[in-house]
Amino acid sequence: MALKRHAFARRRHAVGYTQEALAEALSVERSTVSRWESGRVDPQPYIRPRIAAILQVSAEELSRLLAVSTEDAMPASERTQYAMRHPSRVDLVTVAELRGGMQDLAERYDRMPSATLLAHAGRHVNQVEFLAGEAPAGRVQREVRVLQADAATFMGQLVWDASQRRDHGTARTYYAQSVDVARHLRDRTAEGHALLRTCYVALYGANDYREGLDLALQAAHTTRLTSHVVTGLAMLHAAEAHAYLGEGRECERALAGAEMHLEQASSTDAAHDLLSPTHFGRLAGSCYLTLGKYGRAQQLLDETATELQDRRKSRAIVVGNLALAWIRQGELDAALTAFNDAVNELHGTRGGGGMNIVFRAARELRTWRNEPAVQEAQDRLMALMEAA
Repeated sequence: MALKRHAFARRRHAVGYTQEALAEALSVERSTVSRWESGRVDPQPYIRPRIAAILQVSAEELSRLLAVSTEDAMPASERTQYAMRHPSRVDLVTVAELRGGMQDLAERYDRMPSATLLAHAGRHVNQVEFLAGEAPAGRVQREVRVLQADAATFMGQLVWDASQRRDHGTARTYYAQSVDVARHLRDRTAEGHALLRTCYVALYGANDYREGLDLALQAAHTTRLTSHVVTGLAMLHAAEAHAYLGEGRECERALAGAEMHLEQASSTDAAHDLLSPTHFGRLAGSCYLTLGKYGRAQQLLDETATELQDRRKSRAIVVGNLALAWIRQGELDAALTAFNDAVNELHGTRGGGGMNIVFRAARELRTWRNEPAVQEAQDRLMALMEAA
């Protein structure tokens, strides 16, 4: 069993901080907080008093929270097993631990092949769905239902990525489940997130840009009063749909709207965990690439790739698009550097989005097919596929 600082993470949740919000308060990277909670590294002595102050604990209590042991993970497992045997007795502590399990899966998503997470995620979703039907009425039942909506959305994302973005039907089924639960709860943020994920299937899987645009705008409309994060992300994807449709002015307007909403996002937003500082650069760079503004795309994508060292699936997409920007400017050496960088990222994650973009770049590299360096890059991509 992996060693985790579950007590530290639970305390962070208890005082209302996401990993990103805590990182911002401490002026560190979110990945640093993630490594603390995974037990891979310890906070430096100089920063511990600030952590203790934010978490509202003493220095001694912080030391106990940072203790890493297998015993820390056992109570959650036992409580979940007890809840599965006696579902009418599920409580908020159990719900919090189930959510923690889902967050752990979500953190592993961007570093690992999705196929390796499917079995664990499937069991988790089934547990949540079972408890949602049996939990006592009131706050506990509502919290389990909220988790059910979030878990269904994550499962749809996982299935779609594991299928290399080909299994649209299963992904849509999970997203529809999430929408239904969210509407029953009148949770417009969860509903908007599921609609946005459905938009991704239309845009990047079915290549139905008009449907993708409609879904992005529906998501933005759904969350306009509840979540600047989801509204901003929806507007970013509306901008990309406009770019695919060749609607440059509409794309620019959507980008401006997205930027306005994302600038207003705060740590109290229920969807704050979905936001990263690189979101705007990633999507705006992709928009300009599609619109043929390759120099502007290259600048944004290059800056974004540097900031994405800990998010390998996302980085593969960005670096793949960067390779396309260089290819379309006729810059072979820079294109090959980005292309090989993307292949390196994909070796560890097999992310469906990155795979699709890298294959597109490989096709466009055929103009230089007689160049030895191009042949070597193509061979590396074929070796990746054989390994998969």
